[in-house]
Amino acid sequence: MSKRDDLIAKYAADLKDKLGITPDMELLTKVVIGCGPSIYDADAETVAASDKSELERIKTNYLVKKLGLPDGPELMAAIQDVVAQYGSANRHKYRAVVYYLLCTHFKKQAVYA
Repeated sequence: MSKRDDLIAKYAADLKDKLGITPDMELLTKVVIGCGPSIYDADAETVAASDKSELERIKTNYLVKKLGLPDGPELMAAIQDVVAQYGSANRHKYRAVVYYLLCTHFKKQAVYA
C-alpha cells in the first residue's frame, strides 16, 4: 500500500473507532486527495481546534472556496460542532476527517463527484 492508502485507512479507522461513523470510502479518498500534500506533514495533517485563525482558514478555504457555501455564522457553528463531535480531549483531529465531516454535514458530496 502507498503512504496515502495508509493515511486513508488511518482516517477511516478514526471515523469508525472514535466517532462511530462508517465512512464512504470513495468520498473519504477524494477528500484526502483534495487535502494535497498537507496530509504528509505532521503539523498540517491535524487541525489546531483552539486556534481561531486555523478555524477561520477552514471556513474560508474549505467551506466557502472548496464547497461553495455562502459565508455566514452557520459555517463557524458547524466547525465547532464537528470539533465537539471529534472530542475536545482528542489532540489529533485529522484535517481530512474534519473536512469529511463538514462535507457530509452540509451534504456537499457532489463537489467531489
